[in-house]
Amino acid sequence: MTNWLKKASAMLLAFTLLLGLMTAPVHADTPLFTIESEDAQLTSDLQVVTEIYGQHKPGFSGSGFVWMQNSGTMTFTVTVLETGMYAISTRYMQELSPDGRLQYLTVNGVTKGSYMLPYTTTWSNFDFGFHKLNQGTNTIQLKAGWGFAYFDTFTVDYANLDPLDVEPVLTDPKATPETQLLMNYLTEVYGNHIISGQQEIYGSGNDGNYELEFDWIYNLTGKYPAIRGFDFMNYNPLYGWEDGTTDRVIDWVNNRGGIATASWHINVPRNFTTYQLGEFVDWKDATYKPTETNFNTANAVIPGTKEYQYVMMTIEDLAEQLQILQDNHVPVIFRPYHEAEGNGGLNGEGAWFWWASAGAEVYKQLWDLLYTELTETYGLHNLIWTYNSYVYPTSPAWYPGDDQVDIVGYDKYNTIYNRHDGLSGVPNEDAITSIFYQLVDLTGGTKMVAMTENDTVPSLQNLIEEKSGWLYFCPWYGEHLMSSAFNNPATLTTLYQSDYVITLDELPNLKVDAPTPSAAISPVSTTFDKGVSQQQDISVTLTLKGHQLASITHGNYTLQSGEDYTASSAAVVLNKSYLSTLPLGPNAITFHFSGGKNAVLTVNVVDSSVPIPAGGLAIQTFNGSTSTSTNGISPKFKIVNTGSTSIQLSDVKLRYYYTIDGEKAQSFWCDWASIGSANVTSNFVKLANPVTGADYYLEIGFTSSAGTLNPGQSAEIQARFSKADWSNYNQANDYSFKASSSQFADHEQVTGYISGQLVWGIEP
Repeated sequence: MTNWLKKASAMLLAFTLLLGLMTAPVHADTPLFTIESEDAQLTSDLQVVTEIYGQHKPGFSGSGFVWMQNSGTMTFTVTVLETGMYAISTRYMQELSPDGRLQYLTVNGVTKGSYMLPYTTTWSNFDFGFHKLNQGTNTIQLKAGWGFAYFDTFTVDYANLDPLDVEPVLTDPKATPETQLLMNYLTEVYGNHIISGQQEIYGSGNDGNYELEFDWIYNLTGKYPAIRGFDFMNYNPLYGWEDGTTDRVIDWVNNRGGIATASWHINVPRNFTTYQLGEFVDWKDATYKPTETNFNTANAVIPGTKEYQYVMMTIEDLAEQLQILQDNHVPVIFRPYHEAEGNGGLNGEGAWFWWASAGAEVYKQLWDLLYTELTETYGLHNLIWTYNSYVYPTSPAWYPGDDQVDIVGYDKYNTIYNRHDGLSGVPNEDAITSIFYQLVDLTGGTKMVAMTENDTVPSLQNLIEEKSGWLYFCPWYGEHLMSSAFNNPATLTTLYQSDYVITLDELPNLKVDAPTPSAAISPVSTTFDKGVSQQQDISVTLTLKGHQLASITHGNYTLQSGEDYTASSAAVVLNKSYLSTLPLGPNAITFHFSGGKNAVLTVNVVDSSVPIPAGGLAIQTFNGSTSTSTNGISPKFKIVNTGSTSIQLSDVKLRYYYTIDGEKAQSFWCDWASIGSANVTSNFVKLANPVTGADYYLEIGFTSSAGTLNPGQSAEIQARFSKADWSNYNQANDYSFKASSSQFADHEQVTGYISGQLVWGIEP
């Protein structure tokens, strides 16, 4: 293996270049581009209307909205200054089908996929995800699938990409040292590089030559992949036989210095009714396909059933092999019960494998059974648990949970069966970045996302231009790798020989040397008072752990050394002259180092020099929806000036505290306001330290055009907010939720502020 330090310098150079590509410019709060649907190029089968069958649909902007039935296209162009990822969304209404209505999005002549618009009887936002636009003019088109929706506007904006900063915390607290070292390394490279991988053939294919694909890669590129994919399918209670898989895993990791990942195509008897537990069944009479067996998966999680006993037998056989690996200090990126959802659906209707045929709830119970048995009953702690997800509307329902998943995987097969660009016979080198970030959002960015199987490997250009942060790729064996219809040899060579891709010879010694730990700062939170007589510099102690301080940022601004702060080898002093420019409230100051992860200092800015107004403000509320579980929270606010002087509404802020119940992007709507909906602003703020009843608050503010509130006057705001996937909130545990009233009444659990000072209510 090459010297790690040598590789580190190459990686640092690549990372520096990548940072240059990934640095987002500072943009205004207003979107880059918005077009009224009636101003788009419309085919003749579309109508611009203001009502549907005589019923008005108030709330649209412009002169009307486009009624799309079961055909038609809307086309518009947008010009961007740089090639990169952009967010495309629409404001729409779809009140025909609770199951959603299908539409197709095309960008520059390439269909980017099908999208199910959720049911809504009010004007709502729908996000088509992130898509690459080229410098210059781009053409975007929406085409009716099942149609029947109304479109008000389309918006294109700069993509707000997740920073891909994942902590190296495994779900198994008893993980072996080698497993933790591997997890540390994976989180260090995630988002900065992609690790190369390759699945080996199983069952003595290739005439017993398990090295065929690996030698082919080496002869083409001069490199071997860093990750090797294995399958434990032949260790089973039916026809189980020793095919040498476990020995090859040990050799790959301990002798060749690679990383191992493993799936588990575990079979069941085709005729489970006549099968007797423990009897031999020929492989031809076994299957993993639900259409080829009468195995009842719903029974597999019920103790005492024959199916449950069989599953426990399969786990025992698997555990025996994993124990051998653990005894040999071999960690495994373990991907069991993969590709569960198949073609989509909640009840197993799209299942490709028996383990998913009973639907999402049973599947999660089956995953929990496997996780618990392996970690607790068999004491196996050498596994990094990897779950295969999809991006259907039903996909979140299949997710086993953050406490039992370490990596989220996606299997990319889009050269023949799932491509939308109208081409054939050529590789599809798309980096499928929109799918990547949808999977990042599945866990709120807390888990790494990997391309756990694929046919065509994305091109280096697409990976970098689209800022696609896949942890690793792993082509399936045979033609999926070696056929020119699936992979262009020149593309593979460029990829393998680039600094962006990590190959076998570039891995550190994960059996001995842990990656350098990340630097740390102290404190991690503090307060700064803007009051002139109270202003003080803030000192931050650095624990560098072999790194150097590279920069300090606040949002998109990079602090200037010697002006905004001074630094020594052991400490940083943030100058009060800079701190006094920060806005009131929590501010995240990020410390960047030459290696490892960033460190964040939260500075809560207050201003004691601003007198707290005496009384002057009361907030009355009630909730439009009082259901315990709801996909939209609907608070109604009335701000009352109870003082003797006028209040500038632009100085006023309201905070509604709640629990998000599943980290997702959120959207806000002001349905009506007495001072004009356009004059109401919103911001979702995640609490740095969650408290009982709240891990988020919605902050509502007002523009300067909102005017003043004279003594005795009031202003009303009717608002709504929801999560991007329309999943439910549990309002019962929300601090600001008020279920006992249907009309305005004083409510101290919604707080009010004037010029940043608390004047009403009690913070949680």
